[in-house]
Formats: sequence, C-alpha cells, structure tokens
Amino acid sequence: MTDRNHKEASGHQRYGETRNTSRALYVISVAAELTGVHPQTLRIYERKGLVEPLRTGGGSRRYSDRDIARLQRIQDLTSEGLNLEGVRRVMELEEEVETLSAQLEQAHRNLIEAVERVHRQYRRELVPLNLAPVPYRGRR
Repeated sequence: MTDRNHKEASGHQRYGETRNTSRALYVISVAAELTGVHPQTLRIYERKGLVEPLRTGGGSRRYSDRDIARLQRIQDLTSEGLNLEGVRRVMELEEEVETLSAQLEQAHRNLIEAVERVHRQYRRELVPLNLAPVPYRGRR
C-alpha cells in the first residue's frame, strides 16, 4: 500500500484541512449502516465492479464519502427496479455525461478567451478618425 493510501485509509484529518471526499474513512459495517444495505451486499457490489473501496495493509475495506454517495446512488437505482448490470450501465453513462459536460465547459471557456483576444487585437489596430493620416471627409 502506498503512503497516500495508508494516510487515506487511516482517516486522520488535521485541523483546518478541508474534507477530502476520496479519503477512505469507513469500515464495511459503518458503510453498510450509512447506506442501509447488508455488508455482504457491499461485497457483491465490489465483485461486480460497482464500487472499489481502498484496502488497508491488512486487506480491510475502507469506504470514502465518495464511495458512500456512489452506494446510495446504486441503492436508488436498484429500488427503481434496475438490475446490477443496468445500474453499472447507468452509472457509466452518468460518468460519461459528466466528463463530456466538463469538456464542453472548458471548450466554451477557451472560445470566450479566443474571442476576447481577437477583440483586444482589433481595438489595438483601430485608429481613431481624428488621428487618421488622411482626414475622413465622408461619402461623395
């Protein structure tokens, strides 16, 4: 186990640190209680690839706040009648939508930035009429 994983699995948080949602804090029994499912169900979810809790050096599972939120989403979807394969596919699509939305937002920011650069360049190239080398006389 890496030092990072060990630190996350320990669950220690210093005063003034913001809470890291990926820090593994909860043992399986606490995670089961927080999500309202049996610990064996959590093991099944892990076997099916729906959740991947961190492991301590001794092999114990540690669930993060992000894992708990994911488990609650799994519970919501199964209570709506989806089987585990359906849940996996829905969550995969939700992650894809999230990724694509982030990419779209970044592309939008890049576009706005490019337009602003062009506008700044135009402003530099514009010459006020009263400073023009040949006075403007209008149309004849």
